[in-house]
Amino acid sequence: MNKKCDLICFSLSRWDSAISSPALSLAKEFAKNNRVFYIDHPFSVKDYVSGRNTPSIQSRKNALLGRGSIYSNPPQLPANITVVTTKLTIPINFLPPGVLYNRLAAMNDRIVLSTIRKVIRDHELKDFIYVNFFDPYFVRELPADIKPFRSVYQSMDDISQVAYSNRHGTRLEEEIIRNFDYTLCTSKELTRLKSAFSKNVFFHPNAADTSIFKKAATEVLERPAELKNITTKIIGFTGSIEYRSDFELLKKVALRHPDKTLVFVGPIQTEEHIAVGLDKMPNVVFTGPKHITELASYLRYFDCVLIPFRKNTLTKSIYPLKINEYLAAGRPVIATHFSEDIYSFKDVAYVVPGDEEFIAAIDTAIAENNAERVAARIAVAEQNTWTTRVDRFWDIIEKEPIR
Repeated sequence: MNKKCDLICFSLSRWDSAISSPALSLAKEFAKNNRVFYIDHPFSVKDYVSGRNTPSIQSRKNALLGRGSIYSNPPQLPANITVVTTKLTIPINFLPPGVLYNRLAAMNDRIVLSTIRKVIRDHELKDFIYVNFFDPYFVRELPADIKPFRSVYQSMDDISQVAYSNRHGTRLEEEIIRNFDYTLCTSKELTRLKSAFSKNVFFHPNAADTSIFKKAATEVLERPAELKNITTKIIGFTGSIEYRSDFELLKKVALRHPDKTLVFVGPIQTEEHIAVGLDKMPNVVFTGPKHITELASYLRYFDCVLIPFRKNTLTKSIYPLKINEYLAAGRPVIATHFSEDIYSFKDVAYVVPGDEEFIAAIDTAIAENNAERVAARIAVAEQNTWTTRVDRFWDIIEKEPIR
């Protein structure tokens, strides 16, 4: 096995997404030693029409329409990463399973396969690994003329628990797991679930770029504009604000801690915060999305941070990306006991069973915070870096025979 081989990464997360992406983080880590061709999740014709004036579409317009180079090397990424854009695909998720869906899906696959073949041809790829990061909607089996050393699929969430993705994703994911050499799962529960479809399924959890987040604990950072007028203790949250979060619990937090300010940093993907009235509460602030490199400046001024996930079948399969980011920043973490994976952090985080314990833990976490606890959190995060995950990736490829 040549660890210097190239990687073709096909990802559900586009490189310029406002949400932190495990796929991009791993790609950046691979790029320290390997050439990486990062194929963004395709834009459909519907995406193009509805978002034609957005930067993400405008920057890719020529490639999407087949009029320019499909390659780009954004200066924000390592030089070894080449971003690849496919032509526009056909929107088909609204269709029921059946003949029409299958025919149009095959057309979409041909678009993606044409792009993969061009990458292989243009860059003279001989020895490469193909990784699909949680995007089973395209190319669930590679044709005979595309021959990677290994094909790898990464499962990151229980796809059956979200209505949009479950419409086709559950059966398509089963198919890709059966066809690919290896499947890596970000949680222990997912590893158990996906092992039903293959003997080559391995636990490969999320991690953090600790060099970014440690700055919150080790450097004096400028206070962000949204926090400059806040004089109270700050309860913080970073990440996507969406269906996994328990908004009723968050409302209780704001009501029961009127002497503190609850600050949310991240894109809003739902209106549930409006339904419960969080947006009208005087001690709640929403900053909107921030680039990953900006998060340390917010975390520096948070007195504690939350992982307020609901406890259900979906979250049972989640190893949250933010746990190691929070720990690397040295912040006290209060989390609901939503999964086996979050409970494994009980020695360095307050993982609690119910709403009352969650609310009470906020004062406890702030009061107990000290240099020793900060150091312990950072030490745990340092064991969960993207470097360690890439090392584990190569261990699997090298040492685990395909069964």
